[in-house]
Amino acid sequence: MPVPPDSDVSVNDDVEIFIGATPAWVEAALRLPAELVYASGSGGETDVTFRFSALGNQQFFQFSYLDGTRFVVEAETRRIWGTCPLPLTQEDLAIYLLGPLMGFVLRRRGILALHASCFCGSGRSFALCGVQGAGKSTTAAALALKGIPILCEDIAALRQRDGSFWTAPGYPRVNLWPDSAASLFETPETLPTITPNWEKRFLPLDGAMAQFEHREQRLAAVYILEARSDSDDAPRIEEVPAREAALLLVQNTYMNYLLNKEQRAMEFDAIAQLVSGTVVRRLVPHSDPAKIAATCELLQVDSANIAEKMDRAGAGQPK
Repeated sequence: MPVPPDSDVSVNDDVEIFIGATPAWVEAALRLPAELVYASGSGGETDVTFRFSALGNQQFFQFSYLDGTRFVVEAETRRIWGTCPLPLTQEDLAIYLLGPLMGFVLRRRGILALHASCFCGSGRSFALCGVQGAGKSTTAAALALKGIPILCEDIAALRQRDGSFWTAPGYPRVNLWPDSAASLFETPETLPTITPNWEKRFLPLDGAMAQFEHREQRLAAVYILEARSDSDDAPRIEEVPAREAALLLVQNTYMNYLLNKEQRAMEFDAIAQLVSGTVVRRLVPHSDPAKIAATCELLQVDSANIAEKMDRAGAGQPK
């Protein structure tokens, strides 16, 4: 998705992150008038778990969480400040930084971001897309344990180049909830926890048990995970018509609830281009966790077939 023509932000700009003590630029930002843009929670004011506010004339943005974690991001997304109260740690802060904050930075910079994990094969990337709890990370970890490199986890940042979309590498781990870890490991306790304060664990992509792909890869296909099924034909992969594929991808872009009208219009255009040149299929996993191996085998065969068709077509992309 292209950067808006009036933007002075380069997609190659680094991000400077400040942790803890409040720098002068943040103190000045917090003195500006605040406008609540978005809030989430279960209902009343006391149940709000997350607030997103614009400071000044959208010169800065503030993320505030129920656990006391706060971030301030300047509009150009070159600087981020974050803090959290004890007993939270920098590892807890990093969860937010690697998720919502980086997702916000990508969207501000005009980069299309899918809520997806990506595995690699034949020099290409394949996205596992879906809402939280769909099984993206579990499937990615299961593939990783079979020797398949993983490119990114949770956020797939897509950049358009030469008529194709390319997926950027993320960070070398796959995060897993306890039940997911238990379904893949006899002793899930051997996996490190992502923070001292949380039961979630991660599979390191350090070459010991699993591999990380550190190079950008051309996106070949997107698999949209549907609700688990106990039917005899699950797991299965289904074709998705282009129009439906576009609607499904709109629902599975990262941080889409913070987009303004202009950004949303740009996103629709980018997704239309993505669907026109990328295979999009529906993956229906089985409800039995023991059948994750069958899901992996299905994905391996289907992704290899897609890559083979791409090779035969040359520059073209199969539908």
